Amino acid sequence: MDKITSLFKESELKKGEFFTKSGQYCEKLSFVRSGFIRVFANTNDKEITQWISTKGYFITDLYSFTFKQRAKWNIQALTDCELYTIDKENYALLNNLVPNWAEMEKQFIAGCFVQLEDRVFSHLSLSAEERYDKLFKNNKELFNQVPLQYLASMLGMSPETFSRIRNKKIS
Repeated sequence: MDKITSLFKESELKKGEFFTKSGQYCEKLSFVRSGFIRVFANTNDKEITQWISTKGYFITDLYSFTFKQRAKWNIQALTDCELYTIDKENYALLNNLVPNWAEMEKQFIAGCFVQLEDRVFSHLSLSAEERYDKLFKNNKELFNQVPLQYLASMLGMSPETFSRIRNKKIS
């Protein structure tokens, strides 16, 4: 672990600053120590929130970072954030420094895929209210820290639907 952590550098992302923007190349991967970071895209004159990263999660545009393509996502701090960041060059060193790195990386990517599968399944099989309940149960802190329209977008519902469900739960 010491070998791995020595390649990560402490960094900050201030509220409103971008980690990366759509169309740029994302050359870094960060672990979120504190704060909230939104992953979103602009489409048809509106913003679609794909994910809100919180403490304990990694953040990057995986497509850009892995395949050296332009980023698909805008990644922006919703609050001041403390990060541990590794650049692409140091990330490449991990394969030589850590004997079982390929297996660890495979497990990490598999975990990301399982999380993505779970989100897709939820969108396809759960009602809007069930998706709201699931997010609230697993991420209560988001509801007091993140603008509600971003949560609505992440859950695939209109802000009005989100508010109606929220008001029903409060009363």
